[in-house]
Amino acid sequence: MTRRVAVTIALVLVALSGAIDAQVTYDRLLRAQDEPQNWITYSGGYSSQRHSLLTQITPGNVRNLELKWILPNQVFGAWQSSPIVVDGMMYITQRPNDVLAVDAKTGRVFWQYRYTNSPDARVCCGANNRGVAILGDMLYMGTLDGHLVAIDRTTGRSLWDVPVGDPKLGYSLTMAPLVVKDKVLVGSGGGEYGIRGFVAAFDAKTGKELWRFHTIPGPGEKGNETWGGDSWKTGGGSIWVTPSYDPALNLTYWGVGNPGPDWNPDQRPGDNLYTDSVIAIDPDTGTLKWHFQFSPNDPYDYDSVQIAVLADLNWKGTPTKAMLWANRNGFFYVLDRTNGKFLLGAPFVKVNWASGLDANGRPIPTPQPEGMPTWPGVQGGTNWYSPSFSPRTGLLYISAWEGYASVFRKEKAEYVPGRNFLGGGGTPYTGVTGAPGVRVGRATPINSWTDAAGNGAVMAIDPMTGQKKWVFKQFDVTDSGNLTTATDLLFTGGREGHFYALDARTGVELWKASLGGQIANGPITYAVDGKQHVSVISGNSLITFALRD
Repeated sequence: MTRRVAVTIALVLVALSGAIDAQVTYDRLLRAQDEPQNWITYSGGYSSQRHSLLTQITPGNVRNLELKWILPNQVFGAWQSSPIVVDGMMYITQRPNDVLAVDAKTGRVFWQYRYTNSPDARVCCGANNRGVAILGDMLYMGTLDGHLVAIDRTTGRSLWDVPVGDPKLGYSLTMAPLVVKDKVLVGSGGGEYGIRGFVAAFDAKTGKELWRFHTIPGPGEKGNETWGGDSWKTGGGSIWVTPSYDPALNLTYWGVGNPGPDWNPDQRPGDNLYTDSVIAIDPDTGTLKWHFQFSPNDPYDYDSVQIAVLADLNWKGTPTKAMLWANRNGFFYVLDRTNGKFLLGAPFVKVNWASGLDANGRPIPTPQPEGMPTWPGVQGGTNWYSPSFSPRTGLLYISAWEGYASVFRKEKAEYVPGRNFLGGGGTPYTGVTGAPGVRVGRATPINSWTDAAGNGAVMAIDPMTGQKKWVFKQFDVTDSGNLTTATDLLFTGGREGHFYALDARTGVELWKASLGGQIANGPITYAVDGKQHVSVISGNSLITFALRD
């Protein structure tokens, strides 16, 4: 190393050490909402509300947002990572498993950590990574070849690297980890490969595995009776989105994906627990406390990997610790997060696979004849896209696919280790071409769907009733997450590359930037030197805005 390079690195490390003097303790993670200038976890806080208390950007001045800096990603494909920001430093993953430390004010890159995946790595749906977690002076990332790594956040140096699942069998880690107390929690992807999914906890300092809970119960475990024969062995049940956490209850809430084989329930008779469910796990022990299954014996690939949004509501006159969940199956749910009790359910898009929900929230199936369309289609009414909840408006904001249907088929699937284990599929229903006169880019007070909407939309749902307050229609479908602020702004995007600021109370468009690339992550907001910034990924670029000086 030349002296010039050494001096440069030394100066960078001095600058970094000055920027990150304050340790990210568990206490800071608990009180993330008290640090609105930061964005310390994947969803902004343990409750996963994606709501910021920053107030500098308002409905009155949002039109004055301007581009401040751009960070390009050198790998092609949808960039689904959501950055975290701590004390002026941003940490973000690039595809597939690189990590960057970036000056959150200027976009300057301080260091890059590069991870080389095994050639055995295989993923069904893109080489995605959704971000990192932080504790102390360490960052944590899952990898496509099923490893969990710890990185020094000052230098970008690898501290430890532990295998979590066998990549040759399809196990991968695509979610941003969650830190709870002194543990790093992750779940395994790979549901389309006939894996047996799991959630696991690791010591944050050493990487030692502390416990593991299988989302597909084996013989002698509660729920195994919901799998016919030995079908549990290849039952799927993947985890690929970061869970939520209630510190008062000491429970983590995980959305579990589809069963295997995906579209042929005949090969797996029974309800197939704990697929298509939310599971409440004690982070200290890995013990299952309760579960709620949204789509038993799922034949439609309606993964329940959506994020559990935690909100305290006055439910019918009683203070209630609630969980809000817009599910891929097309129904919106309110659950009691202390015990999983079903409180409310209502469709938010067109649904014909079920005629409704019974008193316990179990769907009443209405399977369609062979060759006929099923709503929602193979992509569902929504997917993994991050919702937002505003305590100010009392509304949940979700990204949805309206009017899309599929014709499903089932086929006998043979399990071969490391190969797709699908059992059929879904073909888009071409009978829907779009409703004449549907006006995109316009919010309307809608309480029901139209049969042939065929578009993406952002929806505001009243959790007290399950009814939609407004719908902001987009031309193309959307994979964008959502962000709300204390000034009643809602930031969101779409596949056509528009980044919007909407009025969170009415859905009226206040500002739009045409960025040119698909938006497939959750926007974040933070402040540096007293100036509020908003960052979002469009295509292969991370783009950051702030008000004009």
